[in-house]
Amino acid sequence: MKRTLRVIVIAAHPDEPEEYAGGTAALYARQGHAVKFMTLTNGSAGHHVLDAPTLVARRAREAALAADRLGVAQYEILDIDDGSLIPTLEVRQAVIRSIREWRADVVISFHADGGGHPDNRASGVAVRDALPFVVLGNILPTVAPLKRRPLHLQMVDYGTHDLHRHDLAIDIGQVLEDKLLGCDAHATQFYEFAPHSNGWGEEVPEDWAGRREFILKNWSEYFHADASMRESLTRWYGPDARAEFAETFHLARGNRSYSDEELRELVPMLGD
Repeated sequence: MKRTLRVIVIAAHPDEPEEYAGGTAALYARQGHAVKFMTLTNGSAGHHVLDAPTLVARRAREAALAADRLGVAQYEILDIDDGSLIPTLEVRQAVIRSIREWRADVVISFHADGGGHPDNRASGVAVRDALPFVVLGNILPTVAPLKRRPLHLQMVDYGTHDLHRHDLAIDIGQVLEDKLLGCDAHATQFYEFAPHSNGWGEEVPEDWAGRREFILKNWSEYFHADASMRESLTRWYGPDARAEFAETFHLARGNRSYSDEELRELVPMLGD
């Protein structure tokens, strides 16, 4: 009998685990594995109208709805203000604690460098710097260390396309609706703040069919498979791979060497 894997996706703001790894999370959940989302800030800056306390409370409710739709078992949001994340020792210890308490087999995070949002980079640094210590019992001795270091995968965001490798490519077609609904739960971001901050003139649809197409159009690069992913999709799914929707992951520096068989054990949807 296959063991239940435990996966944690760590990002900077609520809505990012869904946007950048929501399909993969849904596939893990559908296969009976345990998935947790964690964000290192509370998302307090991401709105043009709402004040910070109102926004933080609303985004927490949105995160809970998204978790329910994706089959995510837990969603942890640190109480650090949006725009002020620094990868301090305190933040690193919070990440170590969460990875240990979740008993993670797989950790998915942002890259530790690149352009884009400074919180995203800071969250990537915090995870990168935490992982060597999750197995060392003398660090944070009140929480039992892991017996082995988890597989560390990095997800792309809008500032890291130039350094991101498609080491693993996952066909998310069968959970496309789950990912869309996970994103849809974050109305403050997808239907309010993003249209305003990007200056989109189009009106946000009221019906689900319209909103579905609105997300697919405006966040296409985080849903649709493109030519740059084809080599990886062929590697993992064979020459007949015809994935229309995909998420890809970069094998982070610091991982031990994994065979393809070991990667398939930890990322069992590869090739399905």
